[in-house]
Amino acid sequence: MALRFIGIDPNTETEESPTVWVDEAKNELVIQGWKPNRELEAQCAVFEAPGHAVGIPDHEAVVRVPARMVPILREACDVAERAELH
Repeated sequence: MALRFIGIDPNTETEESPTVWVDEAKNELVIQGWKPNRELEAQCAVFEAPGHAVGIPDHEAVVRVPARMVPILREACDVAERAELH
């Protein structure tokens, strides 16, 4: 896996903070975030939308990242999109 570091939470004071990478081989975003509390996870587990199964499969996870990381996520999306075009 060829991960390209994109950014870390700009308000971080430790090495344990939300982080974003792009897996350039698979054109996927890789996101490290905070684990949700049980209430948020329960809300996500009952979310219904067309084409979206109710529940969180065992092979998936919900993570939280602060809104201040939106520019970092945009950059990651741009990097992944450019990689896909090549």
